[in-house]
Formats: sequence, structure tokens, C-alpha cells
Amino acid sequence: MNVNRKPFLTPGETLEFHKDVLVVDTKMPANHGLFYNDNMREAMKNWVEDGRLSRSEIQANLYEMTVKELKASEKSRKEYLGIWEEAGVNVASVTYAGPHSPDGAFETATRSLMQGRGTIDALGDDLRLVLNADDLERVYKDNVKGVIFDFQDTTSIGGDLNRLDMFHNMGLRIVQLTYNLRNLVGDGCTERYKTGLTYFGIEVVERLNELNMVVDVSHCSQQVGWDAIKFSKSPIMVTHSTSNAVCYHDRGKDDDLAKAVADNGGFFGVAAIAGFVKNDINATLDDYVDHVEHLIDVMGIDNVGIASDKCGPGPGTETMYEFPEALGPFDTSFLFKDSPDPRSKPLGFNWAGFRPEHRLSDQHRMADFDKPTDWPNITLKLVERGFNEEELRKLLGLNFLRVFRDIVG
Repeated sequence: MNVNRKPFLTPGETLEFHKDVLVVDTKMPANHGLFYNDNMREAMKNWVEDGRLSRSEIQANLYEMTVKELKASEKSRKEYLGIWEEAGVNVASVTYAGPHSPDGAFETATRSLMQGRGTIDALGDDLRLVLNADDLERVYKDNVKGVIFDFQDTTSIGGDLNRLDMFHNMGLRIVQLTYNLRNLVGDGCTERYKTGLTYFGIEVVERLNELNMVVDVSHCSQQVGWDAIKFSKSPIMVTHSTSNAVCYHDRGKDDDLAKAVADNGGFFGVAAIAGFVKNDINATLDDYVDHVEHLIDVMGIDNVGIASDKCGPGPGTETMYEFPEALGPFDTSFLFKDSPDPRSKPLGFNWAGFRPEHRLSDQHRMADFDKPTDWPNITLKLVERGFNEEELRKLLGLNFLRVFRDIVG
């Protein structure tokens, strides 16, 4: 990128532009933990004082409460939509299945999708399920909000390809092949050995193609990414990752893979997680936009977009839930404590696959992008770097829309 370009908008004009333009967050976990009202705070207090539930069990109970609270109260619905409005996001790809033990993964994913449908029903026409590109454009035109259902793992399908058909019928449109660890499809990016797709994984890619669903390789090993490009008849996506050339992280992607994604018509959403974008505790949005600019240089302006990957304040995706210090307050806090409260640990083996070297401590945070409502700061920084209006429209939404249409229809 030309570092000598000047901003074409003032900060005030940029914020107005952000409100008006199509903004697609290619990873905004708006279903789990974005909303937290007084009734949920009281429930949190009681469960913590009772002392019997772990952090993950309390979090699951709060997820269950969300739909009930949205259905019960107009005030709650306004608060929830207000977060979307403050962020200035029109459409978000939202995760309804992530890392999970093979036991119960199918049931958990099914229940999560039903919670997603319940949230949409509770919000009436203010929140819509996006099933194709036309739906996405209508959401923007009608000035409402849209959700794309995605999975960040395939553990929930077990060994049954027909479950992909079922999940597709329930509204699922984007499927990440692995999370950080190995599953039946292939290896994740933080696994001990990082090989490619299994024979079953190849058939999963083929079924996703048949269903016009997006093949996502964000958390996958580099080799799974290469294999997905080889075996997929459709473009693939990296919905949320970073550039290893700018700052190495197991979650990042190398330039040659990123270029191959673009050469095959795909898309790369750049994730705004502090410890991913800089090997230092002082990351800023300047460090984040360094990744955006580098990937544009590698892939072209038409293949890059924005993925906040934020649901609440903290070093990682997090939630808005206010856990007491003993239980967190962040998902990965147990990794950085010599003697964590047993209730803060995952139940059994940690299927998320993050370790201390992955820089998800409380110190690894971006002051100028710590929560989803900071989203407009990304647009402000892009304008400050000299991106023009056409480039901004592509990065903020049009690039994703085009590739989504190519794959899903």
C-alpha cells in the first residue's frame, strides 16, 4: 500500500460513512455472551456464591437465558440491538459450534443452532437469518441486522456426512473444517503434528461443495488449507486469521497460502485479536492494519475483509459476562495461573487447544479495540491509512458479499 496517501474523510465524516456503508463482520460471536442484563447478573451472582458450577457451566446457563430475556423484555431487545448499532455492523458471521469433546458435540451444536433461531425469532424482523447473498443485500437495504450461521469445527458431524445436510437445512452456511486440534477431518493449527485432510475430510469438502456451503480453514493447519484448495470445486475462505509474515502465530497464515486462496477466488478476513497481530503486550490497531495492508499486497484489494472476532472485553473473543476474578475473568485465564480456581478450568481435557505461547493473557489487549462496540475504530484507522472510498467499501463488506455469492448463491 502507498503509505503516503492522505485521509479523504475527517474522523466525523468517517463515522457517518461507517454508519451508511455495508459492514460485514466475518467473525463476530454475537450469539454467545454479547448480551448481559441485570437478571443475568443476578443469576451469575447466585451461581458463583452457590459454588457448585464451573465457569463453563455458568456460561452455558447464561447462553440459555439470553433467548428468554430477549423474548421477555422490549428493554432487553433494545439493549441487544443497541450493541449492534454502536458497532455499526450490518451482517455478522456467528459461530454456533466450536471446539468440543467428540462426546455430545452433535447435541450441543443442534441446541446452539436452535438458540440462534430463538434469538432471531425474539428480535422479530430486526434480526434476520442470512441464507444467501440476496438475503444479505436485503438486510442492508432494509436497515436491519443479519446473522450467518457458521461452525468453527466439524466435530459435531461425527462420521456422518448426512449431518451436514441436516445442519444446512437448519440454516448453516459456513463450516470451518477443524478448530485448533485434530478431528476426523484433519489437523488444526495448534496440534502437535500439522498434516492435511483425511480421506473423510476430502469427502466433507465435497459434500460442502454439493450443498453450496463455505469451506473455511481459519483454525486449520496450513496443509489442510492447501488440501482444501486442491479438493474444493468452490473458492474457500479464511474467515478470521492473520498474516504470519507480519507476526508469526500458530493461528496465522503464510503468504503463499493466502495468495493461493485469492488466486482461487477466495476471501481472507483479518482477525483483530491483540496477541495474534503482535508478539508484544502493546498491540494497537496500527499493528492490526499492518496485517490488512500486507494481505492486500499479497492477495489484492478484492479478496480481503475484516473479522473482529470480538464479543466482549479481554485478550480473546471473550463475552460481556462479568465473571469474578477467581473464575477468570477471561476464557484463557487458567492458562496463566499457577493455581487457578478449579471452577475456572474447562471440564476435563481442554479441547480449545490454546496454550500459554498463544498470547491470550490478560496483558495481550488492544486499548483501541477491546470490545465489539469499538468496531468503528477499525474504519477510522483504515481511513487514516489512506484507503479511498471504493477500497473501504470492498474491505468492509463488498468483498465478502461477492465471494459469498460465488459460493452460496
